Amino acid sequence: MGTTVEKTIANTFLQLADALETGTFGAKPKIALTGMGSEHGEDNAMAAAVAAAKTGIDVYYIGTATHDGITTVPVASDEEGHSKMEELLDQHQIDGAVTMHFPFPIGVSTVGRVVTPAKGKEMFIATTTGTSSTDRVDGMIRNAIYGIITAKACGIAEPTVGILNVDGARQTEMALKELSNGGYTIHFAESSRADGGCVMRGNDVLQGTPDVLVTDPLTGNILIKMMSSYTTGGSFESMGYGYGPGIGEGYEKLVMIISRASGAPLITGAMTYAAELVRGHVFDVAKETFDAAKKAGLDGILDTYKAQPKAAEEDVTAPPKEVVTAQILGIEIMDLEDAVKALWKKGIYAESGMGCTGPVIRVSDANLDKADGILKESGYRA
Repeated sequence: MGTTVEKTIANTFLQLADALETGTFGAKPKIALTGMGSEHGEDNAMAAAVAAAKTGIDVYYIGTATHDGITTVPVASDEEGHSKMEELLDQHQIDGAVTMHFPFPIGVSTVGRVVTPAKGKEMFIATTTGTSSTDRVDGMIRNAIYGIITAKACGIAEPTVGILNVDGARQTEMALKELSNGGYTIHFAESSRADGGCVMRGNDVLQGTPDVLVTDPLTGNILIKMMSSYTTGGSFESMGYGYGPGIGEGYEKLVMIISRASGAPLITGAMTYAAELVRGHVFDVAKETFDAAKKAGLDGILDTYKAQPKAAEEDVTAPPKEVVTAQILGIEIMDLEDAVKALWKKGIYAESGMGCTGPVIRVSDANLDKADGILKESGYRA
């Protein structure tokens, strides 16, 4: 009896000592790392595993390398390693995994995390791999939600959201503002550029203006690669946290993506990112967020902004030409010519153009307010 009590007390003191050393309390997150297939070899991956273990993570290394304090799960190949990783996840022997590739289902995509160069600020990029939707705008709306979920699970109670100035940005902005007005509050970032707004420019990316940067996954993938390896020439991803976890409605498998070019510092970051998400109960946050967004009208908003099959183009004649010196910003580039024709139908002469901050519609000073109202009523502008 006395021996059991003594062992319990001893184990308690060991846990307290470990918590003080690592800064973490409670059970250690169990995170696996597949180490085979890296361009930098298994020694690089094992170095990351050892560093991650020092932060209070119970590391399972899947590969052939070994090290004191690391649980090695031996496999003979990269393919066998992925099979073993999925087995461990399915059997709940681990809480999450970091790996170099994974076939996420449609509807799931990854939220990357970087340290921006201008101010050393962390920023989530939503998203970087996977496919949230086969429709571009529908996907970007979902990406915003995925980014909010991930940031909240990492301890940011009210993450700010900015939308990268790419195709679909303005429609995404309108949709998210509808969602926010419907009851799911979204805190929009303000661009550092003089014209402001929640559509982010390149300067904002470098400065980390928003907590969550919304974009399409192909653009996000490029941004992650550049942010991770711009000091190394691209062959060694040395900074940040990698391509992030796969997030999607009803999806509850914590798989974090890195690349074959990822170096030990970034892999360590990916593992600590995974541990944060475990401690932050990311899948509970996801369920709460989707429930709240749906209550605010998410499904109807997604249906509204999905691309509809184009009807036969109507032949519209431009009104008499006049001097156009006033500009209307905030029109999606894919809608630009249709928006011009919408004004022509109302008897307002307009021309399309491209300003330094994106697409513009030019009208006369006298018609500016009227034209702006028409475009808002027609859904071309927020």
